[in-house]
Amino acid sequence: MDAFIQLLIDWGNLGMFISALLAGTVFPFNSELVLIALVQLGVTPIEAIIWGTVGNVLGGMTCYWMGYMGNLEWIEKKMKVKKEKLERAERFIHGRGAWMAFFGFLPVLGSAISIVLGLVRSNIWIVIFAMAVGKFLRYALIVVLQLGVNDLF
Repeated sequence: MDAFIQLLIDWGNLGMFISALLAGTVFPFNSELVLIALVQLGVTPIEAIIWGTVGNVLGGMTCYWMGYMGNLEWIEKKMKVKKEKLERAERFIHGRGAWMAFFGFLPVLGSAISIVLGLVRSNIWIVIFAMAVGKFLRYALIVVLQLGVNDLF
């Protein structure tokens, strides 16, 4: 795994995009390590944040699509998303709608939230927007905590 992460770091912004894409899906991956390494190596922080956000949103939208397809058996057995996790995500978003995609960045519930939003056929445009804002702010916060606000741009 370390060699793969190093390869992604070597690829720069493309590596950030790929790591964020993987992290946005149901596969466990830590794109934050790639983000921090890239920024430390001199990649423009805002570029890394944008590439990470785009990749992470696309990954999150694969979860939305899985939910939209509506095959719970496939989601549970093939993608290894436990029914309890989906039920917890459903309780979390109940009555709040597509704007709950903002919380798609959460480590434990993020993919399940996206799947449930697809299952209930939430407005895709609101989901994309809310998800993008949440994921952008998370990456920006990581960079700000690492570098400080002045070095963000």
